[in-house]
Amino acid sequence: MKTNRLHKTALATLLAIGVGVGILPTLHEAKAAPSAREIMEKVVTTRKLDGSEAVVKMSIINEKGEKRERQITMATKLYDGGQTEKRLYRFLAPADVKGTGVLIYDYDKQADDTWIFLPALRKTRRVVSSQRAQSFMGSEFSYGDLNIPTLDEFDYKLVKEESAGGENCFVIEVLPKSKDIATAEGYSKKLYWVSTKKFAVVQGHYFDMDGKLMKELKSSNIKLLDAKNNRYRAMHMEMVNKQNGRKSVFDSEKVTFAPDTKDEYFTTRFLEQ
Repeated sequence: MKTNRLHKTALATLLAIGVGVGILPTLHEAKAAPSAREIMEKVVTTRKLDGSEAVVKMSIINEKGEKRERQITMATKLYDGGQTEKRLYRFLAPADVKGTGVLIYDYDKQADDTWIFLPALRKTRRVVSSQRAQSFMGSEFSYGDLNIPTLDEFDYKLVKEESAGGENCFVIEVLPKSKDIATAEGYSKKLYWVSTKKFAVVQGHYFDMDGKLMKELKSSNIKLLDAKNNRYRAMHMEMVNKQNGRKSVFDSEKVTFAPDTKDEYFTTRFLEQ
């Protein structure tokens, strides 16, 4: 019995010394941080609303500071158990783009489908997945920038944690798995600053095929739109092209969480109306 008491005393002493000199992990350290892939999976989930309807102002600002504004309505809805998000953009103003529509089927695990309706030509054309680096309606956002990424096409690395936009963030490095994917995206690398609380992208850096910084994204006014499922959306997104001095801004002026958004919106027939 005396020997057992000695052993217990010695063990307690060693534990106390270990904690005191930092040999044993703290409770914070013992709780493992999510992997970079897990963080990006949460980012994808967090931005998906069962359905939504919004009015958006898109501002395109050239290198001289001259601004053009476009008014857009947007509707989204999830299908296939959340694995497909369908989105419709309809341009209301100005006159030169009024009636233009963009329909997107954004898939989790396959190439997205995108159609653009041009009222002046009364014609719908398709944007193939290899063209997702193409500008979205003359803005500094590409179609790929606005779509949910196919996670399996990229490798992820958690670089560090730091503050951005008033949020504590994970900094995630995103690398395409092949040259073809990089070419289709238009980027050799991306860095995302992801809120550790909301799992929404607060900031992004996009690098061209030569590895030079090309664009910077800043997202703000990130609102909780579906409290039950913990879904967020940024009300303000700003993309600055660091190479040509141009900037584009998306401001969501009105957003409604609308799970019952009409299915007919997400058809090429409706797109052409």
